[in-house]
Amino acid sequence: MEMVDVTVFYLEMLSPSHRTVLAPSAELSVVHFPSPSVSDYRRLYNAIGRDYYWLSRRKLSDEQLAAVIQNPLNEWHVLHVDGVPAGFAELDRRQPGEIELVQFGLTREFIGQGLGKWFLQWTIDQAWSYQPRRFWLHTCSLDHPAAVPNYLQAGFVLYREEAIRREL
Repeated sequence: MEMVDVTVFYLEMLSPSHRTVLAPSAELSVVHFPSPSVSDYRRLYNAIGRDYYWLSRRKLSDEQLAAVIQNPLNEWHVLHVDGVPAGFAELDRRQPGEIELVQFGLTREFIGQGLGKWFLQWTIDQAWSYQPRRFWLHTCSLDHPAAVPNYLQAGFVLYREEAIRREL
């Protein structure tokens, strides 16, 4: 198992951001899957996360993953561009008063088209529709280079940073 030094960034939003992001010129839709299948979830999770060494859900057994993603307080929203799955956002509402953006990303072929900014604002609006005290996430230095700047531009604030060693 290969180990690597990583910086983890913790970001939060304590009130809704009110920016307007124009939709790119494509047919966009976001579909909520209240009880996704493990295979559908893994397929998109791996398509997005393989370039960034996503690990948390990959390490779970199918039974463990099903228990998490099929919980009604864990939401899976899939972005479609012209009918094709292009990315997803996973919101964890299991902690009262808080929502965690557990996963967020686009598949490789949809990066660089302005979709990430639009979909992130859609996700922020969705999270704040529940009126939490706090909306938060963590990401790391293995993520896409635009991730942290995009989160900051969207209104998240960095509240903690830590250096860790983790497996790839």
